[in-house]
Amino acid sequence: MNKKQNNLIEDEIDQYTQPSNAIENPPSSWLGTIKYLGPSVIISATIVGSGEIILTASLGAAVGFSMLWWVLFSCWSKSILQAELARYVILTGDTYLRAINRVPGKIPGPKKAFAWPIAFGLIGFLTGLTGLGGLIGGAGQAVVIIFPDLNPLVAVALLALIAAVLLGSGSYRRLENIMLLFVMTFTILTLTGAILMQTTEFATNLEDIIYGFEFKFSTGFAVLALAAYGYTGVNSGEIAAYSYWCIEKGYPARIGRFDGSPSWYKRAHGWLRVLRTDIWITLILLTCATIPFYFLGAGILHPMGESPQGQDTIIALSNMYTKTFGTWSLWLFAIGAFCILYSSSVAGLAAGARFLPDYLIELGFLRRENLTARLSIIRWYGLVVPFISFALYVGFQRPVMMVTIAACYAAMMLPIQSGITIYLQHKYLPSSLQPGQGAKFLLKLTFLLQMTLAFAVIYFTVLRA
Repeated sequence: MNKKQNNLIEDEIDQYTQPSNAIENPPSSWLGTIKYLGPSVIISATIVGSGEIILTASLGAAVGFSMLWWVLFSCWSKSILQAELARYVILTGDTYLRAINRVPGKIPGPKKAFAWPIAFGLIGFLTGLTGLGGLIGGAGQAVVIIFPDLNPLVAVALLALIAAVLLGSGSYRRLENIMLLFVMTFTILTLTGAILMQTTEFATNLEDIIYGFEFKFSTGFAVLALAAYGYTGVNSGEIAAYSYWCIEKGYPARIGRFDGSPSWYKRAHGWLRVLRTDIWITLILLTCATIPFYFLGAGILHPMGESPQGQDTIIALSNMYTKTFGTWSLWLFAIGAFCILYSSSVAGLAAGARFLPDYLIELGFLRRENLTARLSIIRWYGLVVPFISFALYVGFQRPVMMVTIAACYAAMMLPIQSGITIYLQHKYLPSSLQPGQGAKFLLKLTFLLQMTLAFAVIYFTVLRA
């Protein structure tokens, strides 16, 4: 390990994330590991949301089973980036934004120069608010299914108020417990819906699945497909947010400051093992909740010619249940849709609250050691931004379009994150803690694929618009 690597790990650890008395040896058993899992629960609540119930189902409705391979690719291709960026964060103690601000190429700022990825991140931060507006709006539409006499905008306003109350504390533990309930509920309901579909005339058969792996790409629905890629599985915002939840769970603090000792390396490898377990749980949860929605959209909405959009998006999607199971299932769908969309809204808002003080630090407006101010910003963000999301929904009132805007930009951010992760690991991590050759190859391949898709997003959304 060179001197620069040593200095990064030893001298620049964030005191907020690395209290000196938090060092702890990793668990040695599966049961012991379970105690330290948690970021996967919160990030799964964010992941399984708009990309699944709105974009994945809408893509299935548009193209049928022909792009099943694409949905699976979208689910699985980004977990390597999630894992490797989190590896860097928990070993160095850097926050996500602090890490990307280490990249060469500075832009003059009002307080101090900052790295160019910070500017791209700020744009994504703003487009993400639009996507959150679509999520909370969709959740409001689900509430109206259950309470049809309630004005849709009033329903969304009430959900914004509840989100503000939930997030006002800024508590990781409270959020983790709430998201666990949501994740369990919508995963069970989604799998139940897909299983029940197999008892109807719309049942998925082997021919449908084989057809889904003929690797066809419907260019007529390219924007929707690219948006689904951007928001299905872990998107760029969720990859960044995951690193913050790992910090708040205490992974970097338990590893501690680098001292070059065998015990430090042993702790590092042990907590990396816990991290990998957490990421595998994320991948399993998102796959179990994503594929059934595609099957429901392709198997039911596509033959019906349904096209979910506008203020009737959730009603149109509810046909995935009601046309096959009967009107009684409308409540089942509404509860599941609410859990998925609202949990995504709350978890996404909570992640944004962690980004904002970090942006202010990297731009020079806030000192990193000012913990009181950072926590205050997190709380105020949680109190105020839900109402900004509500206002955006009032302006658009088109959940699919709002989510697509955020999703397309998220797809363009992925290759930037992949490239930065490759650079940071090579530049700052000791060789013994870098990923193996197989993981490095997959990360580089992912970078190339994501770069190609980013150009495709630009082509289909700008040049052919």
